[in-house]
Amino acid sequence: MSADNVVEFQNVSFSYNSRLVLENVNLTVSDKEFVWVVGPNGGGKTTLVKLLLGLLQPKTGVVRVFGSPAAAARRRIGYMPQQAQLDLRFPVTARDVVLMGRLNQGLLPAKYSSSDKDTVRNVLQLVGMESMADSPLKDLSGGQQRRLLIARALACQPDMLLLDEPTANLDSIAERELFQILKKLNQQLTVMMISHDPAFVSDFVKQVVCVNRTVAVHPTTERDREFIGELYGDSLRMVRHDKHAEGDN
Repeated sequence: MSADNVVEFQNVSFSYNSRLVLENVNLTVSDKEFVWVVGPNGGGKTTLVKLLLGLLQPKTGVVRVFGSPAAAARRRIGYMPQQAQLDLRFPVTARDVVLMGRLNQGLLPAKYSSSDKDTVRNVLQLVGMESMADSPLKDLSGGQQRRLLIARALACQPDMLLLDEPTANLDSIAERELFQILKKLNQQLTVMMISHDPAFVSDFVKQVVCVNRTVAVHPTTERDREFIGELYGDSLRMVRHDKHAEGDN
């Protein structure tokens, strides 16, 4: 594995009992790349993520993250789950949610150090949420909740950020603001986004990883109807989210 590679899948296959989910996957993600992992529901994206996090072991092939077996590198990854996993009824503030990212090996909240609190203050500022630190979770908008989950993932001071469906159900303004934050973070760490949405952001994403049992990797300059049609079917319509798409349909 190259020293510049953060993620490497070599000839990886995985099946649940006799059902083949991923077949002969080869994937390389370099340091500080911005990668979009896209594919239909049931195509194997979730399994790919679990392999990357070391929660599953491949039936064949090798998965290495930061040059180590995936499970050994898990602490170097900041993971943002889907919005659906937030319980808005839980009586916590934005700061409380981000502090959860500092929990380690059963550490109790009463044991948060001044360093923990400084880190949380810094990451809230990074995602533009410092003024909302004392706001109840239930009072935050959808876009603010996504920023908060990113801040929680950053609180563990990772080298890689892994985001699961971060733009689901966001309006175009909130989505654009979120991508601007991710673009800035990408200057410091590797970013991987998981989505079933084929609407690509070409001015942010460097590599598109298409997952539908097999994996095809494309630079965003090659994104076109042909390879997207192969992934989703010919009835799909593509939508561009970059601001400089004048003349494109």
